[in-house]
Amino acid sequence: MLAPWRTLDEELARWRDAGREVEFWWRDDDACRATPALERLLALATRAGVPLALAVVPLAAQPQWLAGLSPSVRLLVHGADHVDRAAAGEKKTEYPASEPAAQALERLAAARARLERLAGARTLAALAPPWNRIAPGLVPQLAAAGFSGLSRYGARRSAEPTPGLREVNTHVDLVAWRAGRGFVGEAAALGLAVHHLAARRTGAADAAEPTGWLTHHACHDAAAWSFLERLFERTRAAPGVRWRDAAELLA
Repeated sequence: MLAPWRTLDEELARWRDAGREVEFWWRDDDACRATPALERLLALATRAGVPLALAVVPLAAQPQWLAGLSPSVRLLVHGADHVDRAAAGEKKTEYPASEPAAQALERLAAARARLERLAGARTLAALAPPWNRIAPGLVPQLAAAGFSGLSRYGARRSAEPTPGLREVNTHVDLVAWRAGRGFVGEAAALGLAVHHLAARRTGAADAAEPTGWLTHHACHDAAAWSFLERLFERTRAAPGVRWRDAAELLA
């Protein structure tokens, strides 16, 4: 049971031995209203002292809920309506390749404006596309549409995929989407984290991209909640580890 944690500890030690700081960040998807699961997540973030970035569905977000959020919680634009528009044979996406770019960008701009109007400075002009997918042709146009940040899943190819747009991704998804949608397990989650950390340390991935943890509060089972508690407890106490604020990374 302790082996996966020992593997993480050993990787953190390699970073310390090299005189380097490990940086993590945390993104949670699909927020739009107050629920018991989301309240539990917010309480955990406060108790652990870990900066939280909520990817909010703008067109479904409840104004009263947004107004009551702590100023310390950062909000990302989680698409516009989180509706699957994929063509037959295409993976789920709000932004299929077949949709005219102008139409998709207009929807995105309206969604960003609504979230900014309702939540103010807590909103970052950063897109976290639903299902972590967006038509490649849209990415070069996001900066012109008012976005300064992009967050998907997997090691980024470039810190700035297009001028004026900063990409910071997540790398560890806690949900087993193809196996019951429960917790992936300690070994799998920590294995993904160690894999990205080792790739950064050895130059196989962008060393400057913080390792991102991706959660989905609505899907968490008891094991997922327990894992997060332990993860935050161990990493917050570990020397040479820092949890980054999304505002520092994506603003």
